[in-house]
Amino acid sequence: MTSDSFTTPGASAIEFHSVYKRFHSPDGQPFTVLQNLTFDVRDGEFFAIVGPTGSGKSTSLALIAGLESPSDGTVLVGGQPVTGISREVGYVFQSDAVFPWKTVLDNVVAGPLFRKVPRAQAMEQAHDWLRRVGLDGFEDYYPHQLSGGMRKRVALAQNFIIQPRILLMDEPFSALDVQTRTLMENELLDLWSAAKSSVVFVTHDLEEAIALADRVCVMTARPATIKGIYTIDLPRPRNLTEIRFHPGFAPLYKQIWEDLRSEVLASYERSKQRTS
Repeated sequence: MTSDSFTTPGASAIEFHSVYKRFHSPDGQPFTVLQNLTFDVRDGEFFAIVGPTGSGKSTSLALIAGLESPSDGTVLVGGQPVTGISREVGYVFQSDAVFPWKTVLDNVVAGPLFRKVPRAQAMEQAHDWLRRVGLDGFEDYYPHQLSGGMRKRVALAQNFIIQPRILLMDEPFSALDVQTRTLMENELLDLWSAAKSSVVFVTHDLEEAIALADRVCVMTARPATIKGIYTIDLPRPRNLTEIRFHPGFAPLYKQIWEDLRSEVLASYERSKQRTS
């Protein structure tokens, strides 16, 4: 089923109301990943989520995308309950979600064509987005012929070309080298500032979260709930290389890290107990 929402004027882009998510382990035992999760993401906001490994950050994205359903509670997108995958939501995964047998151009044009955009118009849009992400001239290349950073540019073009109201990003730059990662982060901010999508960005890198986001959400160790949500009062537009030297950056990092550190340690201790 497809859920195309955003019908309620003035509503938050995303709302979690007392959300629980339970799974079953391989031996059939139930375990809770998310517990009483309540937060919202505002329209046009860049919202970053950090937390220990296994705390349910990616599960939260899956609930927004309609790939999973809550066990209890409600997830709203555009003021409406999520009942399936929405065309209004884009998703950039940690691994490259490109078609390896298709050229760069064919990868980017696939979204508009699926949405029944006339081919000539879709091709024009695809060429435009490839120019925007710096891949003009690489239209006929295949993904295996591109660097990791270039493949991420393809993924950004694939998502922004469909003009998503919400863009979900699950550690999209974690596999890139430091220099390429910074370039891609700046590229993302430029595209987001023009598109005004609501971005939910999952990362293990607290510096990255603070540098990119309007607000940073810290999740507890599993079963995860909200430990704290922090407003990032740093000026925009931001350059990711320079913003880390802003006088307000270090105090924010210290404050948020105090919350995050205790949860990382708790998660680590639990993992040691399970393996001992």
